[in-house]
Amino acid sequence: MDNDQHGQSVSLKRKSPGDGDHLLFNSFSMDDLNDDLFEGILSWLPTSTFFRLTSVCKRWKSVAASTSFKLACSHIPSRDPWFLMVAPNLNQSVIFDSAESTWKRINHPSLLHEESNQSCMPVAASGGLICYRKLSGNFIVSNPVTGSCSELPPLQFSPQDQPLNAIVMSTTSKDQLSFKVVLVFGELPNLLFKVYNSSSGCWEGETALRRKVDDNSMVYDSTDDNVVYFLNKAGIVVASNMQRSPSKQYSSVITNKNGQEIVYFLSSSGTVVACNLTCKCFFEYPRLLPVFSEYSIDVVECNGEVLIVLLSEFLETASLRVWKYDEANRGWQQIAAMPAANSHELYGKKADINCVGAGNQIFVCLNSPELCTYILCDLETNKWVELPKCCINGEVIDFMSAFSFEPRIEASV
Repeated sequence: MDNDQHGQSVSLKRKSPGDGDHLLFNSFSMDDLNDDLFEGILSWLPTSTFFRLTSVCKRWKSVAASTSFKLACSHIPSRDPWFLMVAPNLNQSVIFDSAESTWKRINHPSLLHEESNQSCMPVAASGGLICYRKLSGNFIVSNPVTGSCSELPPLQFSPQDQPLNAIVMSTTSKDQLSFKVVLVFGELPNLLFKVYNSSSGCWEGETALRRKVDDNSMVYDSTDDNVVYFLNKAGIVVASNMQRSPSKQYSSVITNKNGQEIVYFLSSSGTVVACNLTCKCFFEYPRLLPVFSEYSIDVVECNGEVLIVLLSEFLETASLRVWKYDEANRGWQQIAAMPAANSHELYGKKADINCVGAGNQIFVCLNSPELCTYILCDLETNKWVELPKCCINGEVIDFMSAFSFEPRIEASV
């Protein structure tokens, strides 16, 4: 099969039934395909490749705005994730394209260029959408690929006396045309949640969450969520409450198990709290490490499962491990670990980890005064790959965290 320079025509070589040595050449042009078939073929292209090919001709360029093409794209079950990078005072959108293993700059949504929105911080992502939070506390949802934006209605709820614990998004995977934003407020054990539904275009009323207590659950006392001060190995006074980077202070994920939506977030002392929105209850998982241990922790979602990524130090070395809660044995089970030779290099660096899951992968940002690096972990193979530095105009950019999304042209705000 031979392609011409523009990928427009293909020559097929076929043996003649009457004479095996005689070759007949049948040619066809992509222009001969009807629109449905043509758009169906293009919908399978990786997003980066599609945008590069829109310069081939007017027909290819016009496809991007076609409603039927967006419908064809919505039938693609999944796309290789892009990771939107977060850094202080970053006035442009930088992503890591996992399909091509390259850094890219994409157009910053126009609404975020307005003076009142320049300090917006990404706080959640789902499907092909990113949710930003304004200094005022209101939210903007954007499709980073198309640049389309929409500001959500103001919250009719004043959370000054109610700390915000979690911000998550969920999208309708069937069509990418509707989404929800969920906020979890309050201090343990008095939690409540509030939901924005794009289908109705408004915020629903806040709903209280009760602590789950029954014969099949375990209750873990949350009174140790108070700050505990202790001496570390170097003799420095350390506070047990977690200090997170601004972009990940609402670090949380949402899963859907058996039709039940559950939001997971980290309490101020590092325990994992699970809020079942369907049953309107919450419970806490047991700690991985004692409250007086020094560690950095984050919660991620991979293939519908909630996982914990933990960086800790013990016996003069460091370890970076991934854990999953085993419901049957009521305990945490290790499912992946960075090779000891690699994790040992993190010892003494006092790094903070900010992580995000995508399918079978976990994107890990490691930050400290001495260190700034990004690692992609493949859970199926337990491969941990350090990514190259990101250089823009000859300058290395250091990022604090990342959000995972699928580059979907059809995702609507």
